[in-house]
Amino acid sequence: MESIPDQRGRIAVVTGANSGLGLVTATELARRGAHVVLAVRDTAAGEAVARRLGGRVEVRRLDLADLDAVRTFAAALAADHPVIDLLVNNAGVVLLGPRRTTADGFELHLGTNMLGHFALTGLLLANLAAAPAARVVSLSSITHKSAHLDFDDLMLERGYRAADAYGRSKLATTVFGVELDRRLRAAGSPVLSVLAHPGLTRTNLTPRAWEHRGRAGRVIARLGLLATQSVERGTQPQLRAATATGVRGGQFFGPGRLWETRGPVTEARMSREAADPAVGRRLWSAAESLTGVTFR
Repeated sequence: MESIPDQRGRIAVVTGANSGLGLVTATELARRGAHVVLAVRDTAAGEAVARRLGGRVEVRRLDLADLDAVRTFAAALAADHPVIDLLVNNAGVVLLGPRRTTADGFELHLGTNMLGHFALTGLLLANLAAAPAARVVSLSSITHKSAHLDFDDLMLERGYRAADAYGRSKLATTVFGVELDRRLRAAGSPVLSVLAHPGLTRTNLTPRAWEHRGRAGRVIARLGLLATQSVERGTQPQLRAATATGVRGGQFFGPGRLWETRGPVTEARMSREAADPAVGRRLWSAAESLTGVTFR
């Protein structure tokens, strides 16, 4: 694990903190003294993690697939923690079965992975801006590089393919992180928006993605795990984005070997579409309209 600076005195919020990349992120932040909010859908799993980590964590329920739940979470958190130093938008879903929707009718991948985090970030922005050097870390994926956003069918109601839906959600997440950086810098905000991706990493998302295929899906998932790196290694890019000194807004970290699938952390390359300001403006407008959340 890379060296992480002392985190004492910092309030860190990690979504999806009860397993995988989020669990390792929360654990490392807590070990270095941060007060970590485990923002999880499964509070029983979150409480089990909290018992292992000791007194520097708290568990709060967050369902990113339900905007009412996001608003309830954000309102309570903002009241209890007027200053938030770090928001790690880590939680994600990848389900390769039939098309599903969120409580608000959004395609599940886009609604959870991007729109839920968009709303959460906007609702907590004032608390982040109250910190001297806050950061928002958005978790991308190498799948974003082969994806394309169709603004005439953002919810993939035509010709749905789950793998495409996941890739598009991660492209949207990447576009969001970059556009957030542009807007924060234009506003003179002290908050940094930074991005990371884990390459090919063993997490609980891998077997869950294939659960709809039964026994064949379990075999595929096991074979896929052989090609991945450890979750500890895969978490290093987002830990660097969250904690390293000298990080600049808009930086993107990922593994440095084998086409960014594994290895030590380096600056990653994002797709041309992800970096396009026109795409950023268009997605931002759509996200504001869909979520009802405006950044101020």
